[in-house]
Amino acid sequence: MATSTVSSVSLSLSDRLTAGILALMIGAFLVFGAGLANSAVLHDTAHDTRHSYGFPCH
Repeated sequence: MATSTVSSVSLSLSDRLTAGILALMIGAFLVFGAGLANSAVLHDTAHDTRHSYGFPCH
């Protein structure tokens, strides 16, 4: 007979808000920083990565 143990960590509201805001900031940087970059190398790298994941970007 297999047994499993489940544990959870309870986070406070401020911890959840901090994690959510940080995730939004990182996501916004990745989308806008790479997508709208002036550097051709950075943009081309992000463009090729999007295509390799099957993301339609144009």
